[in-house]
Amino acid sequence: MAVPSPKPFRIDLPEDTLVDLKRRLRHTRWPDEIAPGWQYGVDRGYLRSLMDYWRDEYDWRRQEAALNELPQYTVELDSIDLHFVHVEGKGPDPMPLLLTHGWPSSFADFRRIIPMLTDPASFGGDPRDAFTVVVPSIPGHGFSFKPNQRRFSIPEIADTFAKLMTDVLGYESFGSQGGDWGAFVSSRLAYAYPQSVRAIHLSLLTIPRERPAIAHPSAEEVAFFEELEAWLREETGYIQIMGTKPQTLAYALADSPVGIAAWILEKLRSWTDCDGDPAAWLGRDTVLTNIMMYWATGAIGSSFWPYYARLHGPWIVPPGERISVPCGYAEFPKEFLRPPRSLAERMYGNITRWTRMQRGGHFPALEQPVELAQEIRAFFRTVR
Repeated sequence: MAVPSPKPFRIDLPEDTLVDLKRRLRHTRWPDEIAPGWQYGVDRGYLRSLMDYWRDEYDWRRQEAALNELPQYTVELDSIDLHFVHVEGKGPDPMPLLLTHGWPSSFADFRRIIPMLTDPASFGGDPRDAFTVVVPSIPGHGFSFKPNQRRFSIPEIADTFAKLMTDVLGYESFGSQGGDWGAFVSSRLAYAYPQSVRAIHLSLLTIPRERPAIAHPSAEEVAFFEELEAWLREETGYIQIMGTKPQTLAYALADSPVGIAAWILEKLRSWTDCDGDPAAWLGRDTVLTNIMMYWATGAIGSSFWPYYARLHGPWIVPPGERISVPCGYAEFPKEFLRPPRSLAERMYGNITRWTRMQRGGHFPALEQPVELAQEIRAFFRTVR
């Protein structure tokens, strides 16, 4: 079978899409509010202010031009047109590195960190630490989506990304890094393709979200189990909705830009080290550009599918088995779950670096790109 060839890709949203967006924002039907604040969900005053900015000041064409500075491609793979960024490293022997985003983010998360990884010398680093970076849009997300295409589980996404790296791009071995679904994909790649995956680096540990049978748990483990119980009780409604009845929610969010913004914004506030103001912490344009990746492409409903597949399928690593390739972990203080090493080692059998970071949360490439880039370079330096 012939290996498919990538085709250059540039983002160019139809003007009609932007006109329709502004029309919908002008004619939003706002609900009442139980009480000001974030206790019951997104604060209405905060959301209205951000939506006014989206309608009147946000410049998609400027963001589009910035994104198009990255070399982008599509390739027909596993029955879809897979979108990806591919940037060659500037160093004597750049290591191929797969970066995978999660939900509700996109390949745009990595705009700032890509140059730090591909050209470390320009940022005060060692050129020998350079990577050639590949950043796909997860199937069903952003520009890896077309209506009515097949849906992908995490193991299937990992299979497709392995083909992209080895068959399409010709890399015999590569590293993989990610948080959120990117951590799941990296972990699955390490388990399923240890002959190709040199090492993985994570900012989220993807151990099963249940309490294992431990006769005498440590104080650290008990504290984590209490944290896990509270998180499952109060913070996982979105998983249950997207993972059980994804089609129903898709109607509302595909139709309302305010609805999709609220759904995503609440997670950005909860999961980042933003002191209550995600737009100030990340930047309003950054927040809205990520929302545009779901709104303008129509990919919000399809982006739910990994949640459905996870709730209705086995964990990414079979019970009793472990990942053997080297693993590095950056523990950011505002990550929503931070299991102790003793629990992580039940699944990750070869953790060689564990670093507690000073600040940041669930989206470190957006929140702390300099620190994350330094940590990635330091870890993969040990496996080159």
